[in-house]
Amino acid sequence: MEPAQKPDPRLLEMLVCPLTRAPLAYDPARNELVSAKAGLAFPIRDGIPIMLVEEARPLPP
Repeated sequence: MEPAQKPDPRLLEMLVCPLTRAPLAYDPARNELVSAKAGLAFPIRDGIPIMLVEEARPLPP
């Protein structure tokens, strides 16, 4: 299994949560973008952030 491909840092600076428009934090351990305000984590697949709410993982409370 290959290590997860990290997205371009410039891309990460431009992305915001699709629900709240709040900034996102990159979690390298899980390779996902976290929206603390929405309580969701968006996956990154092959270096591409998947910014669909239906694909997001709910964060534990």
